[in-house]
Amino acid sequence: MTKPLAGMYAALMTGLADDGSFCPNRQKALNFHVLGQGLTGLYVGGSSGESGLLGVDELLHQQEIVARDAASTRLIAHVGAPSLRHSVSLAKNAKKLGYHGLSALPPHAYPFTDAEILAYYSELQAATDLPLIVYEVPVRTGRPIALETLTEILSLPHVAGLKFTSTDMFKLSVLRRRCPDATLFFGFDEVYLSGAVLGADGGIGTTYNLLGRLYMALDAAVKAGNLTEAQRLQDISAIFVETLVETGILPGMKAAFRAIGIEVGPTRAPMLMRLDDGEARIADLVSRPEIAEWLVGSPVRESAVG
Repeated sequence: MTKPLAGMYAALMTGLADDGSFCPNRQKALNFHVLGQGLTGLYVGGSSGESGLLGVDELLHQQEIVARDAASTRLIAHVGAPSLRHSVSLAKNAKKLGYHGLSALPPHAYPFTDAEILAYYSELQAATDLPLIVYEVPVRTGRPIALETLTEILSLPHVAGLKFTSTDMFKLSVLRRRCPDATLFFGFDEVYLSGAVLGADGGIGTTYNLLGRLYMALDAAVKAGNLTEAQRLQDISAIFVETLVETGILPGMKAAFRAIGIEVGPTRAPMLMRLDDGEARIADLVSRPEIAEWLVGSPVRESAVG
């Protein structure tokens, strides 16, 4: 069965200037590095890209730059915004630029009902003919979407699947059984193996920006039935994420890029590095041999394996 958009995607980060403004040149450097890892594609403009702190004009500009740099790569544009009007604008722009699919957080600026969430997705999926990946992420929205509502959303004409970033693995297994044609992505990098063995069709993650090759190998090991190797690779991912949780995920990721010689700028205020020695901890982390071997084309990797 062919699943639209299935595969492994980096939830692309955003390059910012030292003053926190969007920086096209740093975005291009980031794009180039991530594209070199052999992933299925890029998921552009999501939470990992600090989209909740960016203006619509910046997100439109980012869509355009990525589309030019990644012409031969599968692209999903995250278009979720507090305003449905802005979401539709981002969706139509992505369609014009040649993106292959859309995705969107459910509306969460207010305590919306399930009926309102269904209405939001119904209007958004009708705005273009691109396949839409809906998003279940209680840690970001403050509450899960009811199983029956998700099932109804997944039946909408242009809804192709779901990005599932939740620890409710029973819910994932039920959705897999109820919606066999849907493309299900798992969104927790550090336990991707759990989602994969329950039938996820791929993953979308922040740490894929740096460790894309590792996640491709992990997914291949699951598909080959080699769970021993899959567990080994998942353990490496968990080591990496454990330190990121202490520093803050995005501040830590940007520090990791600096540690391998790629400057992608700060995180946008008010997001800050949580530890005074965070940069040093991250530099030590990426120099560990089990991490460094997966860092494509970086000085850290060359010194560790050369």
